[in-house]
Amino acid sequence: MNSIRRRILLLVLGLLGLTLSFISYWSYSDARHEVEEVFDAELLQTARLVAGLIGRDMGLAERLALQATLDEAIGGQAGVGQGGIDAHEYEGKLGVLVMDGQGATLLHSVSSPVSSFAQLPLAQFRQAAPPQPVSGAAVPALAGVAAGFRDVELGQHDWRLFLLHDQTDDLWILVGERTDVRGELAAKIAWRSLVPDLLGLPLVALLVWLAVGWGLSPLEGMVRLLKSRAPDSLLPLVVGPVPIELDPMVASINRLLVHVNELLARERRFLAYAAHELRTPLAVLRIQVHNAAQAPDAADRSEALKQLDSSVLRTTRVVEQLLTLARLEPGAAELDLQVINMLVRVREQLAELTPLALGRQQELTLEASGPEDWHLLADAHCVDVLLQNLVSNAVQHTPEGGQVLVSLLAESDAVTLCVQDSGPGVPAELRGQVFEPFFRQGPAQGAGLGLAIVARIVELHFARISLGDSTQGGLQVCVRWPRGAAVRPAPAGVAQSFTAGAT
Repeated sequence: MNSIRRRILLLVLGLLGLTLSFISYWSYSDARHEVEEVFDAELLQTARLVAGLIGRDMGLAERLALQATLDEAIGGQAGVGQGGIDAHEYEGKLGVLVMDGQGATLLHSVSSPVSSFAQLPLAQFRQAAPPQPVSGAAVPALAGVAAGFRDVELGQHDWRLFLLHDQTDDLWILVGERTDVRGELAAKIAWRSLVPDLLGLPLVALLVWLAVGWGLSPLEGMVRLLKSRAPDSLLPLVVGPVPIELDPMVASINRLLVHVNELLARERRFLAYAAHELRTPLAVLRIQVHNAAQAPDAADRSEALKQLDSSVLRTTRVVEQLLTLARLEPGAAELDLQVINMLVRVREQLAELTPLALGRQQELTLEASGPEDWHLLADAHCVDVLLQNLVSNAVQHTPEGGQVLVSLLAESDAVTLCVQDSGPGVPAELRGQVFEPFFRQGPAQGAGLGLAIVARIVELHFARISLGDSTQGGLQVCVRWPRGAAVRPAPAGVAQSFTAGAT
């Protein structure tokens, strides 16, 4: 059952077949009942007609003439089904019997099932027990018999009989019809009423099949469109107006294609970044390895190995930054958001970076102002990476003996982090490019990925970053972090400043 068309057709045609079968059976039963009622009415009408033709005072000759007429009229039914032009297949096969009050036969047709009332099963006709004789008077033979319809078995056939009592002349008229004959005629009439339904069912099935095919044509059109696309095509589906049932599918496919495009674009960017940035360090490493192997004495070999170690460290840092940038690509990063104390995170990172500043005889200072609430919702690892990149960039671009100032400002809805240095700064016309990967300025030996990583982290946290002129003459980078929904008060007694200086 993997075909929608087959499933719908089987369901619709199955329900249609069951419904039409029920309706047809009901129609057949109702039509047959109505036909039986018509035949019963015909028996009653025939009985009344005979009662109107015969009377108590009719002579024998008149009765014989009437019987001959009935025999000729009813006997003509023998031509039914044999092409007779004076007969009809729906004409009833009737039998007539006329009796007086004592049960004596006055008249009966040749087609009558009996020739006298004595041949009838009286028990089926009596409504009550016959009265007892009084003073020796004879009890009428038909005493206790009720008029009406009866179904009786006479000979080898079942008959439908109607008994009529003409109280004026005290005559009993019995009109009968074989049930097999009238049943055959009733079945034919009812069956012919079903012929249009039976002939129409295949036509309805064909129309349903065509309607289902037309209804599924938009889906088939989409299948053809997908099959006709090149295997490497990731362009969004461009289709005409589609039914509302297909809108979610088209939108989902297009979203999937967009996500695949973004994933491939991230992979291509990472490969481009790696190829761009690792080509030169690897070439330098090869040369330095060759120089170390060809060094004429131990001093030259030691110097070559020292340079090789420095190049390996630099290449390792480049690889780490490339991996960090790849993990922070939009749509690829999964942040572990938690409430962190920004002041504590800054102090920990500055403690790790202090040796770097001391090695360049720089003064690394932390200033914090505002209420004692430094908590915000963020990814702790991303905050550490951002701090390391901002502070290390400031240290590298600040000359020896310079100053790097890190400040925190707590506000009701955000915490602002600023890093200032006393270096050469960045001209205003170039500040829009510093967040691009591999952008470099000045003599500092970096990969040009630090601020690109910072920009990714800021974007993921819906923060804001800005560049400006430092009060110390260099560059100022400020990041404003929104606190987020989950904020708890900071513990009392948090230190408001931390200073590391060269001694």
